[in-house]
Amino acid sequence: MSTTNTAVVSEASPQTIDVNVRSVKLLPSPQDYRNSQPTSAKINQTIFSQRETISNILARKDPRFLMIVGPCSVHNVEAAELYAQYLVRLRGLVADQMEIVMRVYFEKPRTSIGWRGLINDPDMNGSYDMEKGLRVARGLLLTLAELGMPVATEFLEPIIPAYIADLVSWGCVGARTIESQTHRQMASGLSMSVGMKNPTDGSIKTVIEAMKASKGPQAFLGVNSGGQCAVICTKGNPTTHLVLRGSNGRPNYEVQHVMEAGTQLALNGVSTSVVIDCSHQNCSGDFRRQREALQDVIRQVCADSPYIVGAMLESNLMHGNQAIPDPPTFASLASLNPHISVTDKCLGWEETERLILSEAERLR
Repeated sequence: MSTTNTAVVSEASPQTIDVNVRSVKLLPSPQDYRNSQPTSAKINQTIFSQRETISNILARKDPRFLMIVGPCSVHNVEAAELYAQYLVRLRGLVADQMEIVMRVYFEKPRTSIGWRGLINDPDMNGSYDMEKGLRVARGLLLTLAELGMPVATEFLEPIIPAYIADLVSWGCVGARTIESQTHRQMASGLSMSVGMKNPTDGSIKTVIEAMKASKGPQAFLGVNSGGQCAVICTKGNPTTHLVLRGSNGRPNYEVQHVMEAGTQLALNGVSTSVVIDCSHQNCSGDFRRQREALQDVIRQVCADSPYIVGAMLESNLMHGNQAIPDPPTFASLASLNPHISVTDKCLGWEETERLILSEAERLR
């Protein structure tokens, strides 16, 4: 009689996989989204030209000022489209002095908890319908591309670029993810210029390390167009640059901060182009102080700053912000004003328009 060695698994064997996973829902592939919400030859050319313009500003081949302006986050598509229509008109008025790019942020990093953005939770009720969120986000980006409006966004989830990055002209790695190897690898493969924000402690060294990592070739796990797990090998992104957003609750946009940062960048052989985020800690938590931050930045540019090439503003149709209802019922969500931010406080449109027109005139 022969015997075989077989492992006997007890029916009471403990589970060792997906112990804390509640559910798994398959997403359509990036290619499925691109097939159902396709670009056109005209849109592709528009995005290519916008990216090239931004790259030329960063390389100082284009003397204009890069102005990235828009809502802290998009929570209502119709309001975002209306804002874009206003911004398209303003963009034309200041085109000789500024290249205006609309801030269209779909993902929100959180220190602890809170709404994580339109892609993650488009209905703002904890249903996390990301399949819908990706579709809504891509639809908005297509509309803005048809308007000729360049778009800037922060990439948080490393898989998201496969779904929407073909419609983005400027990308960003945020202060909370700048130390992440995953995000540095992601940035190395993105097809647009990528701004890298200093972390909340203000460390320029951290950003320099991130720029060096993203500038070189990388290999990492990701998804391909068909939605399969794949090894992504990149060439490296030569257009990463520093975004100063404040440090330890204090601004870092003033001359001495910019000069110190620029010197460190130059000594390390990375891009010395600097964009100033006028919000966050650079306005000391008071959204109205974005005005004085931008005015100081433009003063430095007019005084021939060797480093500053652009700035960012958080702006919406109406000023301030509002809280997402808790609990988020259908009725309570319907009461939200679509024109007011549900995340950081923003400047209102009228103040934004006056500020940009006045600063463009000073640049003139």
